[in-house]
Amino acid sequence: MTLAEAPTVLLVDDEVAHLKTLERLFSKEGLHVLTAEGGQAAIELVRQHPVQLVITDLMMPDLDGMDLLKVVRTLRPEAEVILMTAFGTVERAVQGMRDGAYDFITKPIKRATILKSAHQALERQALMAENRELKAQIAQLRGERGIVGQSAALRESLRLVDQVAPTDVTVLLTGESGTGKELFARMLYEHSDRPDKPFITVNCAALPESILESELFGYEKGAFTGANQRRVGRFEAADGGTLFLDEIGELSPQVQVKLLRVLQESEFERLGSNETVHVDVRIVAATNRDLDEEMRVGRFREDLFWRLNVVNIHIPRLRDRLEDVPLLAEHFLNRFRQKNRRDIQGISRDAMQIMARYSWPGNVRELENVLERAVVLDRDGVIDVDDLPESVSATPAEQRSLTIPLGTTLEEIERRVIEETLRMTGGDKRLTANLLGIATRTIYRKI
Repeated sequence: MTLAEAPTVLLVDDEVAHLKTLERLFSKEGLHVLTAEGGQAAIELVRQHPVQLVITDLMMPDLDGMDLLKVVRTLRPEAEVILMTAFGTVERAVQGMRDGAYDFITKPIKRATILKSAHQALERQALMAENRELKAQIAQLRGERGIVGQSAALRESLRLVDQVAPTDVTVLLTGESGTGKELFARMLYEHSDRPDKPFITVNCAALPESILESELFGYEKGAFTGANQRRVGRFEAADGGTLFLDEIGELSPQVQVKLLRVLQESEFERLGSNETVHVDVRIVAATNRDLDEEMRVGRFREDLFWRLNVVNIHIPRLRDRLEDVPLLAEHFLNRFRQKNRRDIQGISRDAMQIMARYSWPGNVRELENVLERAVVLDRDGVIDVDDLPESVSATPAEQRSLTIPLGTTLEEIERRVIEETLRMTGGDKRLTANLLGIATRTIYRKI
């Protein structure tokens, strides 16, 4: 990390000797250090520089630390403030923490104590900055499509959605359970030329064959025991709009035959009726099954498959777009802290790195579940590793070692570590940056 990239710390104290001691201490930590011999001078530096942390004495003649705290919170609300105080003013320092200070340190200052507090404050400040960036990206992505993520795999699927949504072509969505097939179906509907018409969903796996047939096509009074009046089916209800057939691979052979006729002729009969009903429905189907294999063993009709699979949009697994995990995690964090009325400030870097390496067999649905659990069980306002379920936190990440000879320059070590991590992540710069705890722009500059 260069000095230009290092966090900026402003030290404020009217005791010059103490100020110089602190300056030497923090400079050795590789931080960009600014000093001010009073509160008024500190205000000018806060105005001029992107300060991440202010460490200030509480008692100063021109402007005390409490007043400086209020000014910093106004000028640089993202900055953290640590107060240094004598024993007799601890009560005021505690009040300062209520007013937004990160911590207070009692004099005489111990080196280990102030360094630990400063690094923790900077870690929190960096975490908050990352969360703000993620929120901004999520807001932009939501405004554009309603699907969170910007990986290459997801962008390709979204490109197809953009291309086919305005048409009436039948679309087959494929992908594992939990990848968000219904969200894609809704996006196809919302961007179609039928957004003011009905959007009807049928889960083909949730209903027995006899009930599913009557749900799809409707029935006449007396068609079967318990049919006390005519009922309109889902195809009729969706007339003019979009019908989403989820888990299409679960259809029985009998229902497959009837569905094929509707797709071919746009007409059907209700159960117990000889009257033909004509409909204008755009079909979107989805499955997590391998329909090629289902056709091979005779469980799915080949002619129906080709009617459904006019355009296939495959939705990538979460483990194939791990770079989207931070965005999705922040998205779910925002949702669940509002839903559960929890004051959660963010996700720690360690927890985020673990989530960005986990394979997510349950896909986005599993990540959603993990974040809701973490929000509910968290105790300190930051989602950390111990807030994650053991299935996630205890899963060993792929480990690779890198041997570097003694005498290798720091610049060369840094370059080789970045290159090796890029190879491990398949060239994913965002995920590499998350794993190494650096900005993505740093990778572009170094490689």
